[in-house]
Amino acid sequence: MRATFKRWFTLGLTGLTLAAAGTVSAQSNFPDKPIVLVVPFAAGGPTDVVARMIAIPMGRALGQSVLVENTVGAGGTIASQRVARSTPNGHTIYIHHMGMATAPALYKKLSFDPLKDFEYIGQVVDVPMTMLARKDFPANNLQELLAYVKANKDKVSLANAGLGAVSHLCGLLFQTQIEVDLNTIPYKGTGPAMNDLLGGQVDLLCDQTTQTVPMIKEGRVKVYGVTSLKRLAALPNVPTLDEQGMKGFEVKVWHGMYAPKGTPQPVIEKINGALRAAMQDPQVKQRLAELSSDVPPLDKITPEGLRTHLEAEIKKWDPVIRKAGIYAD
Repeated sequence: MRATFKRWFTLGLTGLTLAAAGTVSAQSNFPDKPIVLVVPFAAGGPTDVVARMIAIPMGRALGQSVLVENTVGAGGTIASQRVARSTPNGHTIYIHHMGMATAPALYKKLSFDPLKDFEYIGQVVDVPMTMLARKDFPANNLQELLAYVKANKDKVSLANAGLGAVSHLCGLLFQTQIEVDLNTIPYKGTGPAMNDLLGGQVDLLCDQTTQTVPMIKEGRVKVYGVTSLKRLAALPNVPTLDEQGMKGFEVKVWHGMYAPKGTPQPVIEKINGALRAAMQDPQVKQRLAELSSDVPPLDKITPEGLRTHLEAEIKKWDPVIRKAGIYAD
């Protein structure tokens, strides 16, 4: 009996040792196949632009391809749930903007917890917004825009990327400040929304500079102002909304990178190293500068930096959203 117990005990220890060795080996060999970087919005949108910009240099740093995959719907919650339930081995990672901070207040039945269901990799980029109109919209500056929408509020359409998207929150803040309710039209991402703005199907859109700067410079849209408190180097002739009388109007979109909860810390460290390398890549920095986007300080491109920022943003947006009475099913 004792001999049998000893034999099974020894086999059990051997099995645990082999399993632990296999886990360590898997971590040391990571990544041994391409990594999927999930984007919660449509291709062509600003978050997608950032993801594809950093995917190649991250892949070089990791020695494997980083493949961008768009999983759209429900303001990013479908993608968030998918990543939260993915195998925590580092081969599925996630980039999302400030929607991770606004989701708890927006959704009564959220299928994930931003603070409990993810490992944090680091902040990625901060992006200002621009208030735009279709090219042939009657108003030529902000004062004309305000006068026009107040006189034609039932006719003016304001597009957004879906409930809770940054474009939605920016548009909500805009309507709140001018005390006018417009006809808002949600899309599955700002990519499709921008396409309809260019095509003249909608009138207005608040969108990130990663997507709008080239179109503004090419004259394909009208621009009424930027949502930062300082003018942008890429658009020096475009005034801020704040300096034009909309005091305190500031919306900057921050992005973060996540992995499923339980992803081993050595793996997180490797991905973080690749992210930091990508954010210091000369081509990435030049491209972001052209789009008036800011690379966060290195101490923010860390798991601790992202978690601290996410917690602060949840506290910031929760009362704003609840006061506005905006909820999703």
